[in-house]
Amino acid sequence: MEIILKEDIIGLGYKNDIVNVKSGYGRNYLIPQGKGVIASPSAKKVLAENLKQQAHKLAALKAAAEEKGKAIEGVALCIAAKVSATGQLYGSVNTATVAEELQKLGHDIDRKIITMHDIKKVGDYVATVHFHKEVAVEIPVKVVAENAPVEEAPVAEAAPVAEEPVVEAPAQEEEAPAAE
Repeated sequence: MEIILKEDIIGLGYKNDIVNVKSGYGRNYLIPQGKGVIASPSAKKVLAENLKQQAHKLAALKAAAEEKGKAIEGVALCIAAKVSATGQLYGSVNTATVAEELQKLGHDIDRKIITMHDIKKVGDYVATVHFHKEVAVEIPVKVVAENAPVEEAPVAEAAPVAEEPVVEAPAQEEEAPAAE
């Protein structure tokens, strides 16, 4: 069944796209919810005429989406979460969490335009923000344990441990008093 979408549906298509869906999905969900209409020949002609008339508006929407995309380009998120001893998260990091972190950085982005798999382990992941059907920005997401700053302290301690060969420095101090 061919449907003309009336709004963006992530994973299916964008507004004014003609998509093929199973007839049950079209009849029982898309059409009653007002998210799509049947793509009859007359509806396709109306769509083509509307797209011609709205070409400059669509170009403006794309330009606005590109601006938003440039604003968050280069942003990398580091999310601290409670983690078990095996690296498994208690709960998960999802699109809502990513949207909250972006909002803390001053980027107001709706969680519905972010796609990613739910994160259930510590590691590096990628979230994609779909501003427009032709503008999508990938944001690297690093999930770390909540006690990660405690882990950074041993790294700072590791530097002095690496400087243990500087045990010679106390030997030099011994030489210094002897030189006096």
